[in-house]
Formats: sequence, C-alpha cells, structure tokens
Amino acid sequence: MAKDIKKKFRESLKDLKEYVALATVSAKDYQKTNIEIIKELVEDENIPGVYVTLSKPFETIEKIFKQNKIDTKMVIFIDAVTKTTGGNIERKDNCLFVGSPEKLSDISLAMDQAVMSLPSKERFVFFDSLSVLLMYNEVGTVGRFIHFIASKMRVWKVKGIIISLQKEKNKELIEELMQFCDVTLDLGD
Repeated sequence: MAKDIKKKFRESLKDLKEYVALATVSAKDYQKTNIEIIKELVEDENIPGVYVTLSKPFETIEKIFKQNKIDTKMVIFIDAVTKTTGGNIERKDNCLFVGSPEKLSDISLAMDQAVMSLPSKERFVFFDSLSVLLMYNEVGTVGRFIHFIASKMRVWKVKGIIISLQKEKNKELIEELMQFCDVTLDLGD
C-alpha cells in the first residue's frame, strides 16, 4: 500500500518542479498517506518544508514522524489545534502555534513566516486538511482561502500539497478547487 501511494505521488508530479496538488485520501488511509508523502519529500527528495496541521497537535505529529524515521528538523510545523484543545503551547523552534482552524488570516501569516524562514530554494508546503477547515468555516470562506493559499504557494515557488478526506460533503468544494491546482491526486482506496 505505501509503495502504491509513493508511486502514484511520484508519477503524477514527476514533470513538475513546483506545483499545487490537491490530494484526496480515504479516512482509513489518511495518516499512512500523509506519512508517505512527507517521507517522499523529506527523505527521498531531501526537501525542507512546512506542515500545517489542523487535525492533530504538533506533539502528536512530531511523535508520529519520529516513529516513522522522518527528520523533523527538516520541517516547520504550524499547529492550529493545540490552543483549541487547551494543550501545551510551550515555545518550540520548529513550530508556530495558531489559535484555531477558524483563524485563517493567522494561518496564512504563519505559513508566510515559516516558508520564508526555510533556507532552501526548493521547499514544500503540506496543508492538512481541507476537511477540518470545513468544520470551522463556511464552504465559500474555505474556497476563497484555499484559492488564496494556492496563489501564495505559486508565489513562494513551492511543492504544495493540500489534503482532503474523500467525503461526499467535500465533493462540490473539491471540484471547485481543482481549477486552482495543477493536479488532483486520488490517493484513496
């Protein structure tokens, strides 16, 4: 399964140096898919990047990455979960804490700050996940935000990946967002 995800990811993006990719994943394979994409970028391609997490706290994601032998020094995290849940927001060198998934302008500013601090010209931005944004924001607001973020990814000249769960209620928004993306990846079952 993991090899299939990596192969599909590589094949779909092999001719693109910079891109904005919208990837849909099944809930069942969600975590495994995210890990495989990050492994591909960090370990296989040796690219530093930004991981925006709206679904799990930084400490949890960092622990998962370390368990999967992903070099967390290559990633700056933006955590929009921990403050919402009352978790520990102790200052970290590799994490920016944002209030909540509702604070779209704060997320955008943190992304800008994180991307600009990366030392490499080649870099990635991994946005996890569109589905969580929809729990906190109206569909139209999320659509405008993702359009804005996709445009920023192009200005930053990054490999941009936006993750969404394959849900029926996300379908209309995903179809709308396809026009802002270079490629849509179905990494589900």
